[in-house]
Amino acid sequence: MDMKLEQQTGLIDGVAYRCSPNQDARPDDTDISGVVIHNISLPPGEFGGGWIDDLFMNQLDPKAHPYFEQIKGMEVSAHVLIRRDGEVVQYVPFEQRAWHAGKSNWEGRERCNDFTIGIELEGCDDQYFEAAQYEQLADLVLLLCETYPLITKAQLKGHNQISPGRKTDPGPYFDWEKLYGLLLE
Repeated sequence: MDMKLEQQTGLIDGVAYRCSPNQDARPDDTDISGVVIHNISLPPGEFGGGWIDDLFMNQLDPKAHPYFEQIKGMEVSAHVLIRRDGEVVQYVPFEQRAWHAGKSNWEGRERCNDFTIGIELEGCDDQYFEAAQYEQLADLVLLLCETYPLITKAQLKGHNQISPGRKTDPGPYFDWEKLYGLLLE
């Protein structure tokens, strides 16, 4: 997919947009300088369906699955989700702050939501990701590098790297070398 970003809206042209209520203004939208890669599956280890949408939209029914009771009331979002089949869904415009990183530290800077873009891959810590996800992720990273001058290919981190001991995603099955190879093509 040849992605294009509409600068005025902060949205990717041609992808589904679901406006998450879990966002707010960045303290300085000219400071967008990193990308955090996550994984998510709801319920854990299961793919497909609308549960991730429901979580990011604050509409997750805690009675629909026993795990959902544990995350009831959680207010989280990401800028973008890349599903297993490569479908891209945007929840928060890039100039806005998504609530994806939680308590975090990027090389001495806390509050990583303030200056990063959060990308969720539909997946989990103990399964490989799909080729379509890597291709879309690489395209998106290149688009972000073009659009935001402070983001470079070196400014990518896993959630586990900015929240060590608290988070493990994108997990050991995420192939960083594959992503970097696609970024060089």
